[in-house]
Amino acid sequence: MDNRPVGPRQARELLRVAFGPSIIALVLIAAVVLIQLLIANSEMTGAFGATASMWLGVHLVPVSIGGAELGVLPLLPTLVMIWGTARTTAAATSPQSSWFVTRWVVGSALGGPLLIAAICLAVVHDAASVLTDLQTPNALRAFGSVLAVHAIGAAVGVGSRVGRRLLDASPLPEWLPDAIRAATAGVLALLGLSGAVAAGSLIVHWSTMHDLFGITESTFGQLSLAALSILYIPNVLVGTAAVAVGSSAHIGLATFSSFTVFGGDIPALPVLAAVPTPPLGPVWVALLIVAAVSGVAIGQQCARRPLPLLPALLKLVVAAALAAVTMALLGHAGGGRLGNFGDVGVDQTTFGPAVFLWFVAIGGLTVAMSGGVARRPKAPKPAPEPEPEAQPESEPEPELEADDDGDVEPEPEPEPSEETAADTSAGVDEHVPAEAPATLEDLEEHFLVDDDAMPDTAKRPRNGDD
Repeated sequence: MDNRPVGPRQARELLRVAFGPSIIALVLIAAVVLIQLLIANSEMTGAFGATASMWLGVHLVPVSIGGAELGVLPLLPTLVMIWGTARTTAAATSPQSSWFVTRWVVGSALGGPLLIAAICLAVVHDAASVLTDLQTPNALRAFGSVLAVHAIGAAVGVGSRVGRRLLDASPLPEWLPDAIRAATAGVLALLGLSGAVAAGSLIVHWSTMHDLFGITESTFGQLSLAALSILYIPNVLVGTAAVAVGSSAHIGLATFSSFTVFGGDIPALPVLAAVPTPPLGPVWVALLIVAAVSGVAIGQQCARRPLPLLPALLKLVVAAALAAVTMALLGHAGGGRLGNFGDVGVDQTTFGPAVFLWFVAIGGLTVAMSGGVARRPKAPKPAPEPEPEAQPESEPEPELEADDDGDVEPEPEPEPSEETAADTSAGVDEHVPAEAPATLEDLEEHFLVDDDAMPDTAKRPRNGDD
């Protein structure tokens, strides 16, 4: 890990994270405001107030001019701001950075924009004392919106660098990154296909779009309408996605869905020529195919790494929930009040649940058909036990026969054969005599008695002998 103290290089990176995206946005906004004032031959009195208001508007802070609230702000500048914050925080964070350095990076990404927001609120409040039509926005709403935008960007940037290490150190399941990747694929597929449908609708309603560009005769005015339409393209895509999943979008009293269309007054913005006009033709029912294809995309991403049934189902549910929350946040951010036209946005009560149901149903079917559910391994068969070795048969014990008295006598042992006797004698020690010593009677034959040694003439009868 990089535990080195914060030096000049780290200080420069933290300053870039804190003020880089916000300063760039302020410079671009100031350039646009100055060009507008110069073309309109207007005084530069409200330049600072307009620049500060537009910077807050980039962070989805409603702007009030002449008592009319502009709450429907373009999403494209907000998404660019999130991308800029994510990029700077990712560049300042190393995968081996310590948590101390990471906290400093996140704190800088949030602290710098909040400081600029406070300055912009002060500038707007000061300009409102001169320009009575300009009103100071709600401070709590302003700080909350700025904090939310940059917190999302910082989470994306830092998570892309240390997210894997954080997941490894946490008890979260290993398939969570795959679920996040699948949710991203589902959201991008839904928005991309919705963009294709909106582009096709603009081609069909080309004459209406041409008429909307004709409300101004100046080239600069038409360029301004074209630029404003480009900034509002993400809002149109979110509304088209709401219609595609079975929910609805509304602009004031005008309501649009896949089944019914209720007409009403629509702002003269060329990109809004893509909205359908009553009566609704059957071609709009084909929008449901967009939701189905997006469900297939999220299912294919979930099936990349097969898992057992329960983890595979949990991964799909988590991915669908993340995608539904993301689309619901986009729908909330892209809506609001538009002056006299009323509320503009999507039906929040049905938009998020509809996205979740489509992704779970079609995504689950795709996972099952794509082999995303791993089969359980078969239990190994037990190894056959080795057969016991054949034991040599023991010789049967000799049967005992009973005599006449009923007593059992053992059979007499067989006499050893000559070969057996020879083998036995061969094993006897040579120093041991083979024959037993003679008896005493045999030895007497080798002894001489006195009577036998004397001659016959010398023998005399004893007294008493006849």
